[in-house]
Amino acid sequence: MNLKNKQFGELERVALRAGGWPTEAGDFTPWLAETENIELLGRTIGLELEVESQEQRVGLFRADILCKDTANQTWVLVENQLEKTDHIHLGQLMTYAAGLDAATIVSVAAEFRDEHRAALDWLNSITSDDFSFFGLEIELWRIGNSNPAPKFNVICKPNDWSRTVTKAAREASDGTSSQTGELQLEFWEGLRLLMESRGGAVNPAKAQASGFINFSIGKTGIFVTTTMSVQKKMLSVYLAVGTPQSIAYFKLLEKDRATYESEYGQELEWLELPGQKYKQVRVELNDVNPADKSQWGSMYDWIYDHLQRMHSTFSEAAKTIDPDEYVSDESDKEI
Repeated sequence: MNLKNKQFGELERVALRAGGWPTEAGDFTPWLAETENIELLGRTIGLELEVESQEQRVGLFRADILCKDTANQTWVLVENQLEKTDHIHLGQLMTYAAGLDAATIVSVAAEFRDEHRAALDWLNSITSDDFSFFGLEIELWRIGNSNPAPKFNVICKPNDWSRTVTKAAREASDGTSSQTGELQLEFWEGLRLLMESRGGAVNPAKAQASGFINFSIGKTGIFVTTTMSVQKKMLSVYLAVGTPQSIAYFKLLEKDRATYESEYGQELEWLELPGQKYKQVRVELNDVNPADKSQWGSMYDWIYDHLQRMHSTFSEAAKTIDPDEYVSDESDKEI
């Protein structure tokens, strides 16, 4: 396309309150809590977020938005202000995070003062990798008379590299082996890069020193997990069902087992696992060696294929099945 004489518009910054959010509590927070907008924030920081509540009570106060990270089922706290950051909001953030047991804390503001950005950076540096602190600035932009478009800018975030080094050093000083954790971290990072390059319905997840990684399927308590085990020489991909009504979800899925397996393209292993929180619909690949990096390419192909198939087969059902439609029998135990 010849752009030589193409006419382009000019980006114009729009004031936040004049552009559509006169107030924080009455306008901005409800807007951000809408599905498409919390997803925009989630994509900015690499998380799959699902809103659990607004104005969540914490003692005498109320936190703006409480979300679940659907990939690992941890709490995410989002606090907003349409002005520059201040000490009051920073203190409230810590109070709410402690009261709600949040693993990820996201502060959204019109502008971050240097001292408040430094405070979040410091918190990221002193806490374990179980906790993450993000600072985001919100902007509005438009071209001509177009509707304003929101844009989140990441001002501060966890330093994953330094945390990995800290964790490895801690494991070494404790006398525990870090070799397995290093292998797992490298293995999952390779999978993440492959998934980013290929795209698909399943979003890549952050690598971690663990034998498993969870991926969102769009429903709290239901997700897709992939595992690797050097000891068992095995890979697996499975749908994990761990809602408060997990038996009902699992039984309703299993009732249409033939249909799902036909769509999937092969038989699946259906594991009710009595006494355990998570029910599974599973596939395995045995006689592989995750310690052999020369095999990683074919392993990634297998995992990627089954992640996409799990999502394609079960994502819609996970979001639309009504567990109240299930009539239990005496052998069922709600876990």
